[in-house]
Amino acid sequence: MSDTHDATRAPILSAHRISKSFGEIPVLFSIDFDIKPGEVHAIIGENGAGKSTLIKILSGIEQPTSGTITYDGQTVVLPPDGKAEAMGIVLIHQELNLAEHLTVADSIFLGRELRQGPFLKVSEMRRRAAEVMETLHVHVDPDARISSLSVADKQMVEIAKAISRDARVLIMDEPTAVLSVGETQTLFEQIRRLTARGVSVVFISHKLDEIMELANRVTVLRDGQLIATVGTEALTPDSIAQMMVGRELSNLYPPKHEPNVDEPVLLSVRNLATRSVSGISFDLRRGEILGFAGLIGSGRTAVAEAIVGLTHRNAGEIELNGQSVNFTRVAQSVEAGIAYMTKDRKGKGLLLNMGLRPNLTLLTLAKHMRAGFLDTSSEQRALERATRRFDIRARDASVAVGRLSGGNQQKLMLGKTMESDPDIIIMDEPTRGIDVGTKQQIYHIIAALAAEGKAIIVISSELQEVIGLSHRVVVMRTGRIAGVLEGAEITEEEIMRYAAGIKQSGHDERISA
Repeated sequence: MSDTHDATRAPILSAHRISKSFGEIPVLFSIDFDIKPGEVHAIIGENGAGKSTLIKILSGIEQPTSGTITYDGQTVVLPPDGKAEAMGIVLIHQELNLAEHLTVADSIFLGRELRQGPFLKVSEMRRRAAEVMETLHVHVDPDARISSLSVADKQMVEIAKAISRDARVLIMDEPTAVLSVGETQTLFEQIRRLTARGVSVVFISHKLDEIMELANRVTVLRDGQLIATVGTEALTPDSIAQMMVGRELSNLYPPKHEPNVDEPVLLSVRNLATRSVSGISFDLRRGEILGFAGLIGSGRTAVAEAIVGLTHRNAGEIELNGQSVNFTRVAQSVEAGIAYMTKDRKGKGLLLNMGLRPNLTLLTLAKHMRAGFLDTSSEQRALERATRRFDIRARDASVAVGRLSGGNQQKLMLGKTMESDPDIIIMDEPTRGIDVGTKQQIYHIIAALAAEGKAIIVISSELQEVIGLSHRVVVMRTGRIAGVLEGAEITEEEIMRYAAGIKQSGHDERISA
């Protein structure tokens, strides 16, 4: 936990009795919030709690319906369209706002380029970009294209943009959502350097361990209302979670019901190879949850994409119900009873500008055709079933999916995945970027599907998630299977030994449960 701030200092930015409604729908109710110089103040709550709306108000993107904002002790109206950055209030969005074709230096000075008459002062912008990067102890070439950088380095470029604008308040929305453990620690080091210089950081994360490590204070929102603002030293992850959801979460993971080992193998993979993985072999039975663990870049997603036909298979065999299959299009694997839920719900999983119904039935339109025409009443019935089954919450079905909370987007994507009534479900990062209460819902849904006889593969970077759900765990490293664990072997320590290459074992004798 950071301890560089002075708790007695006056806040730099405060919200007083802030309320916000969209039309007739209220989303924030009389919220008080402040951030002090050199402090990390976390905002946490379930999806839909009002976190995103609050930080948009704090950065001027949205205007409150009522209430006031105070900055440096003065009541202000923050300008819209990102112009609050000129005042030193910078928001780094969850989806990084960088132009992939520009260089690092171009990105840092985009919209406020240094000029001499009509000409750009390119060398000066490069020099200043390098200085900012050096201040952050980040080794990124100012001439490098954004498209060539890792996600972690792109995150650092966003921070460099903020620092170059003399940011005094830095608001970070889920900055670690796609970072590895090591990259997250590098980011935390940068945040600590910033707070040591007096920069204030508003930090949103669903990862409670990160909140406990980094934040000085935590503000908890629930259903648009302020539940509490508490110093981190007085909290535990369990107490934060309970405030977020208003109930105990001792049963976060459902009980495991062991699959029937006498069931025939449903999916068999032998010596699968693609451009990025090789020698992949495993079996999957009905009622089984098979976890895939490993560090980012280990090849977990590549295996899933090869099975369902998203990427080309160079070698190996895949059998479904004892029959050899070779899918070259996702539609073929869906037709055969395999459904894949991508980890990129906003980029590949959902049509964000469309409503719930077309998103739900996108892969199964043939089910809803009558005499060559789309039967919207059939689609509507499917949406009503999915809404009940997966507890999808939206003010109406026509709302653009991009305006739903992350948790409701994820539950809609799960509904879309299950619309084809698959026998095998492959879920890649099924709870990325969602709150602990919605995670609990999805975990219980996954366990219920397995109990119904569905065969499930869960790919996750969260070790506790893999451990809490899986009957067996495949650990991958550098494109190969490093080990297969089951029973009492499934621990964080054992998974990391294989993932880090400390331990290696043959797994052929343990391919099947």
